[in-house]
Amino acid sequence: MNDTYVAPHRDWLAAERARLVQFAAASRAPGGGFGWLDRRGAREPDRPVPTWITGRMTHVFSLAHLLGAPEAAELVDHGIAGFRDVLRDAEHGGWFASTADPAKAAYEHAFVVLAAGSATAAGRPGAEDLLSEALEVVDARFWDERAGLARESWDREWQVTEDYRGANSNMHFVEAFLTAGDVTGDGLWHRRALGIAEFLIHEVAAAHDWRLPEHFTSDWKPVADYNRDQPEHPFRPHGVTVGHWLEWARLLLHLEASFGAQAPEWLLADARQLFASSVERGWNVDGHPGFVYTLDWQDQPQVRERMHWVIAEAIMTADVLHRRTGEAQYERWYSTFWDYARRHHIDQDEGSWLHELTPRGEPSGTVWPGKPDAYHAYHASLLPELPLAPAPALSVPALRSR
Repeated sequence: MNDTYVAPHRDWLAAERARLVQFAAASRAPGGGFGWLDRRGAREPDRPVPTWITGRMTHVFSLAHLLGAPEAAELVDHGIAGFRDVLRDAEHGGWFASTADPAKAAYEHAFVVLAAGSATAAGRPGAEDLLSEALEVVDARFWDERAGLARESWDREWQVTEDYRGANSNMHFVEAFLTAGDVTGDGLWHRRALGIAEFLIHEVAAAHDWRLPEHFTSDWKPVADYNRDQPEHPFRPHGVTVGHWLEWARLLLHLEASFGAQAPEWLLADARQLFASSVERGWNVDGHPGFVYTLDWQDQPQVRERMHWVIAEAIMTADVLHRRTGEAQYERWYSTFWDYARRHHIDQDEGSWLHELTPRGEPSGTVWPGKPDAYHAYHASLLPELPLAPAPALSVPALRSR
C-alpha cells in the first residue's frame, strides 16, 4: 500500500468489515447453523442449512469477535451449536453436507476444521472439542496417506467413497490445515498442507503451463472433460477456474511464511507464475473488465460471468505478493482490483457484495444467486492488515490493539 493513503484505506477496510458482518448476521438459522441469504440479505427459509456456509460464517464471526464486534460472540456460539446438533451425524460421525443431504464431503469438512480452529483461537466454548473431533474425522476418513491428498466424499455410513478427486476441496484443506497447525501447535497439519500444494501446484499446474486441472480420477489423473455438460457448476465447473489460481498463489505465500527458513524456494516462484497466468489468461480477456469464471483448455473464456470471490482473491493475492517482494506491479494490481470491486461488486444500496455479474457488469445469478457468502469479501477487507502467518484468528488480536 502507498504510505500516503494507508490510514484512510485502513479506516475504509474496517468499515467494510463491519458492514459485511452486519449483513451476514441475518444468515442465522433458527434451528442452528447459517443459511443462504438472498440479494437483499434475507435468509431463504426453504433452502437447507449448508455445512460449508455454516463453517465459513462461523469462521468470519470468530474473526469479527476477536476484533471486538459486540454481536459476534453469540453468532460464533450459534455456529458451533449447529455443528454439534443439526449438522452432525450422531450415529456414524462426521458432518452432513447440509440439513437435507446426508453425504459426507471433503469440502464441507475443511470448513468445519477452519471454523473450529478460528473459534478455538477466539476462546469460544465447545470449539476446542469440535476441532479435535473434526481433525480426527478428517484424518480417519478423508486423508489418504499413500497419495498425500484428501479423498473427496463418502456416503453417510462411510462405506462408499467417490471415484472423483478434486483440487478445490484439497485447496481448502490447505487453508484449514494451516489454521489447525497454528492453533494446535502440531506441525503435521502444516506438512500435509505443503504436500498438497507441492503435488497440485509444483507438479500438476506447472506441467500444464500454470493451468490447474480441477478434476481427477481416484488415482489423481486429470479428467479434462469432467462436467463438460455443466460448465456453470458452482463447485465443479468444466475447464479451468482462474480464481483458484489466485487463491492458490496466496496460499503458497502463507505456507512460505508458516515454514519460515525451512520453506522451499518454489513457493514464491510458483505464486508468481500462478498470478501471472491468471492475469494474462483471465483478466479483461473478452473485451469486458474483470475476471471470467472459467476458461477452456485453449484459454478461451467459457463461463464469462464475473464472481465476487474471484476479485476478492485477486485483491488478497496482489497484496501478499507486494508485501513479499516489494514490487510496484503488485501494488498497482492491488489498487486496480479494489477499484473494480468498488465499482462493480460492492453493493452500497442493499449490502454485502454482488456475488455474480454479467460481463457487462449487470447483476446475475446463473451460478451464484443471492449473497450467501461473506467469507471471501471479509478476508479481502481483513487479510491485507495481517501478517502472512500465523493464521488470521491468531494474528487478528494485534490488529485490534493497534
